[in-house]
Amino acid sequence: MSFHVRVNDRSHDDEPRAGQCLRTYLRERGWFGVKKGCDAGDCGACTVHVDGEPVHSCLYPAVRAEGRAVTTVEGLASRDGELHPVQQKFLDAQGYQCGFCTAGFLMTTVALEAERGAAHDDGKLDDLPRAFKGNICRCTGYRAIEDAVRGVRHTERPCAGKAVGKNVGAPAGPQVVTGAARYTFDVEVPGLLHMKLLRSPHPHARIVAVDTAAALRVPGVHAVLTHEDAPPTLYSSARHEHPTEDPDDTRVLDSVVRYVGQRVAAVVADSEQAAEEGCRRIEVTYEQLPYVTDPEAAMLPGAPHLHGDKGPEARIARAENNVAGEVHGEIGDVETGLAEADVVYEETFRTQRVQHASLETHGCVAYFEPKEDGTGERLTVRSSTRTPFLTRRALCALYGLPEDEVRVVAGRVGGGFGGKQEMLTEDIVTLAALKLRRPVKLEYTRAEQFYGATTRHPFTIGITVGARADGTLTAVRMRVVSNTGAYGNHGPAVMFHSVGESFAVYRAPHKKVDAYSVYTNAVPAGAFRGYGLGQVTFAVESAMDEVARRLGMDPLVFRERNVIGPGEPMHSPIGEEEDLFIASYGLDQCLSVARRAIAEVASGEDTSADEVPEGWLVGQGTGMAMIATGPPGGHYADARVSLLPDGTYDVAVGTAEFGNGTTTVHQQITAGALGTTEDRVAVRQSDTDVVGHDTGAFGSAGTVVAGKAVLLAAGSLAERLRTLAARHTGVARHLCVLGAEAFDCAGRTVTLKELYEAGHARGTAEELAADGHWGGSPRSVAFNAQWFRVAVDPNTGEIRILRSVHAADAGKVMNPMQCRGQVEGGVAQALGATLFENVRIDERGEVTTAAFRRYRLPQYADVPRTEVHFTETSDAIGPLGAKSMSESPFNPVAPALANALRDATGVRFTELPLTRDRVWLALDRHARALGT
Repeated sequence: MSFHVRVNDRSHDDEPRAGQCLRTYLRERGWFGVKKGCDAGDCGACTVHVDGEPVHSCLYPAVRAEGRAVTTVEGLASRDGELHPVQQKFLDAQGYQCGFCTAGFLMTTVALEAERGAAHDDGKLDDLPRAFKGNICRCTGYRAIEDAVRGVRHTERPCAGKAVGKNVGAPAGPQVVTGAARYTFDVEVPGLLHMKLLRSPHPHARIVAVDTAAALRVPGVHAVLTHEDAPPTLYSSARHEHPTEDPDDTRVLDSVVRYVGQRVAAVVADSEQAAEEGCRRIEVTYEQLPYVTDPEAAMLPGAPHLHGDKGPEARIARAENNVAGEVHGEIGDVETGLAEADVVYEETFRTQRVQHASLETHGCVAYFEPKEDGTGERLTVRSSTRTPFLTRRALCALYGLPEDEVRVVAGRVGGGFGGKQEMLTEDIVTLAALKLRRPVKLEYTRAEQFYGATTRHPFTIGITVGARADGTLTAVRMRVVSNTGAYGNHGPAVMFHSVGESFAVYRAPHKKVDAYSVYTNAVPAGAFRGYGLGQVTFAVESAMDEVARRLGMDPLVFRERNVIGPGEPMHSPIGEEEDLFIASYGLDQCLSVARRAIAEVASGEDTSADEVPEGWLVGQGTGMAMIATGPPGGHYADARVSLLPDGTYDVAVGTAEFGNGTTTVHQQITAGALGTTEDRVAVRQSDTDVVGHDTGAFGSAGTVVAGKAVLLAAGSLAERLRTLAARHTGVARHLCVLGAEAFDCAGRTVTLKELYEAGHARGTAEELAADGHWGGSPRSVAFNAQWFRVAVDPNTGEIRILRSVHAADAGKVMNPMQCRGQVEGGVAQALGATLFENVRIDERGEVTTAAFRRYRLPQYADVPRTEVHFTETSDAIGPLGAKSMSESPFNPVAPALANALRDATGVRFTELPLTRDRVWLALDRHARALGT
């Protein structure tokens, strides 16, 4: 057949493959602005125009584009580079974070704006929940997107040296809105081979035999890898600075599978289609083994042992009881404290599995590049990772490679939320690349993200709280069981962290904890926003609210009476962390924000309930949380700031950019320290070739750790340049003032370009760059409070959020626009986890919700506009007074909403998510119990 299509005014005549969708056809021809988020028409990241009509290109057959005009995000701008008005609006409002979904929102908005005033205009742009029902954003919480559509500008251009504290736009913004930003797979690699994985159909089995002969006969298949090809080394997929934080219980390919979905074999072929066919033709003989999916049952005598074959070198706490890790501790005597109490409340709370659902799935490409010295090749791994340096370290340990033989680089990362603090694809892709000496790519499907990646840890928290009649806490006791799934990546660390700050934020003379991280035959859990605190905070804040109500006290007054204050020690039964301090205190201001919202309801100023239907129940509730501003045990960052020949600056830092905004903050810090404007500062990052080391972009470390290293480097460079300017001009050093593009040395102007040339001429090039290092210690704490007003329909269980208010103690807010976006995105993601998100498994541990349409992510219509308030604090430890704010907004959301639900209905909800059916059933039981 003859085939012709015009894409962005360029002709393409090559025919699509049989059954090929338009998305892959476009990407194979270099139109990388078209993204893969779901391959099911659920997320909208692949939206393009066909003859002006928006379509999801993952569902649109490429053959149907014959003779048509296709426009992608790359084709919106004019030929002379002028942005389309919608692109400019998204840039001005910064209507994105990671940006992976942005092309889809842009293409949808452009199409709807083109309908304005047309006969078929049905008013969708005036009804954005309807307009964007086919688009998903996991990062922003949608407010920034709404502002972009409405033409609200937030970005600003501050004066030289004044960038910190201003709404500086992300440096990659123009690339994001034009589709030029390069994510993991937005590269062309000659000779690329494709990998697909055969996964286990059994929850627990021993592999007896693998017959690969038929698979190897598939045309285009180059290799089939099994456990016999993999190194015997045990490791953890979790990435931490200190690998001993996690049990070594994983192999690249194992002879025993421990959950449905575990990888069994890998097929490498010329195409994904050939690799998939190869997987179908592999014949595996299994010996099925007993399995267990309930963590309480897993700890009982006689339960199947998941890792009973491993010795003490694996650092598993009690393999014979399936306990990956545990912690026990007590301050005072809890039984005495409970005996002293006038009210004792005891309850069990449960949280569910949640998927990170970053729109860019896990994956990587491994290929070989010539060494700079011409002595051969070295391996480069381009990955969707937040930990390039730790991943390189792990790959070198696995395959016995020196670190200078391996480079790991991350492009722009399409969302993370903790899930990309893992090594889930790089290990097996590297195995294939080393075996074949060819470039190899593995890109997870959306379904694989659900059953082959990781989830948030499900928790069961038994809590007992005692208090006197005056509202003083006497005792807090918790028994925590975390389900880590088949492998212990992050399991002990998440469990440990969950019972740290959640205990320490409240004063009580008697505290006790028993916590367990337990193996089960289910998809492994891993790092997730909040790192365990969100789960336990749901229990603690719900319990505190209930105790206050039983005492007849205002829950806010009860909290204010019992929370720690400025300078007070933070006591947790797991022990005190010596490097953790309250270096600034904003909890009182956070609670005051909630109090103002409550007062506005009482005074009638809050009119959010005026249009609530008759018969609905209305209530309000608050939750609060404290979090350390960085991980314990050291989190390291190196940075280097250099003056370039043209008089601009280069910042080299290891931290990855995934919508967290650290690139912008590093640019702002550098511009402030060097008295220049942000457009004269370029940032290179997330590449093991760039700096000596960086632990990674997790634990909210991008600002407080890497930012501190950048600040130290930039400050040091400013002093070196001042010395060089004084030497060059003969003017006293203190009279040399650094400006945006030049020094003013007692009236003599020395441009930075001239200074660079002078430095090289004098042989003092080392003075044109400076290094900074920060080790992540000491650490401070940040506070957050969330308040909701909700309405509940007792006849259906529907919950409507009438008003959402969040207070954040972020210290010096480096970029209010970005920080607000982090808060809004955290609240939105937490609302999904609170109201409907749930990775469901069946009795065999198999995931049954392996698609967005079965999983239910928050969409535009689901997310309220949250009022964000920042406290006025300045931290004594963080760079320029800043604190972290990526993870912490998530943590108080679930208890605040549950407390509002309790206020409205009189029912205490103890299990998440708060789905309509669960709410209706509880209200129905409550009504029956009351005889109404």
